[in-house]
Amino acid sequence: MNADPKGVLTGAHFIDGDHACCEGAIAAGCRFVAGYPITPSTEVVERIAERFPYVGGVFIQMEDEIASSIAIQGAVWAGKKAMTVTSGPGFSLMMEHIGLAAMTETPCVFVNVQRAGPSTGLPTQPAQGDMMQVRWGSHGDYQIIAVVPNSPQECFDFTIKAFNLSEQYRVPAFVMMDECVGHMTERVVIPPAEQIDIVPRRWFKGTPDAYEPYRADADLVPSMVKAGDGFNIHVTGLTHDEHGYPNMSVAAQDKLVHRLREKITRNVESIVEYREDQIEGADVVVVTYGITSRTALPAIARARRDGLKVGHLRLVVVWPFPEQRIRELASRVRAFVVPELNLGQIVLEVERCAAGKVPVRLVGHTGGTVHQPDDIYQAIITSGKGR
Repeated sequence: MNADPKGVLTGAHFIDGDHACCEGAIAAGCRFVAGYPITPSTEVVERIAERFPYVGGVFIQMEDEIASSIAIQGAVWAGKKAMTVTSGPGFSLMMEHIGLAAMTETPCVFVNVQRAGPSTGLPTQPAQGDMMQVRWGSHGDYQIIAVVPNSPQECFDFTIKAFNLSEQYRVPAFVMMDECVGHMTERVVIPPAEQIDIVPRRWFKGTPDAYEPYRADADLVPSMVKAGDGFNIHVTGLTHDEHGYPNMSVAAQDKLVHRLREKITRNVESIVEYREDQIEGADVVVVTYGITSRTALPAIARARRDGLKVGHLRLVVVWPFPEQRIRELASRVRAFVVPELNLGQIVLEVERCAAGKVPVRLVGHTGGTVHQPDDIYQAIITSGKGR
């Protein structure tokens, strides 16, 4: 392995998406991971366990996913960048602590290598059935950020992105992989550390007597301190004031929840990211994410050879959703086609933003395998015949 003196890899490697995710976490500065084995995500923490001794990190195999999702939050308040890794059944168990991370503004990263469900479903078989759960799975009003890689290289790059966004906005951030991307082996280039942009934690610069854990500046994001450094901090999932103390008033609830939401919604243009191909002049736009962005490529290419004007919009950041871009496209295309390894989740967002202006066609799949490109092709052809 090519590694710098601190054990961080560099250069070109032939590794799968799970292993690339591990290396992205290390490059981002993650030094604490808690997790529980569950296919198809186990390879991430297996490599973490192997690599962390070389970089000064700590990995703990917890008794379950509930313990894992709270352990990382303790590590964050102790000053570390932290991550946990799971798949669908474990992700369901983590929902309460995802809400806690949102409420306490604890920056941390959750990696979900999705598999077919519900319940135990099909272990080690692909799906994309957790896309709405990641946004709405915990109760109450809050915002998160979720990125969706489609290759091992992006598993590396987007894990760094998730850590950066988490630290910048003090929210839980999610890497929504799927089994195919997690187990796919390709060339991954890891740049030298000095070439990777890392967002540091927002450390409070003042004295302990002046610190209020949830006092935010104009950007609505508070700074942090480490527990045990002499600062008075109170971290609670209850509605709280700027000191972190519980405050059961309606006014405190209104002020806090609006800030938790608006620190993301005010910055949507800076957070949202997508890739476009031949969008201008397109009659049909195929909206994809994750592994479907690759299985859709032969269908798109075939439709173009048949003379159809087909654009491709691939979601990189799926939450927050690129509402404005979908609305713009809905005013000038004939239709959207949305292939998903589920029976209709992100398609609901496309339909909402299209607002009935054009048809939105789902190409659903219950998982276990990926789409046949011909199914996507047929949907494109049908959609391109008229408004």
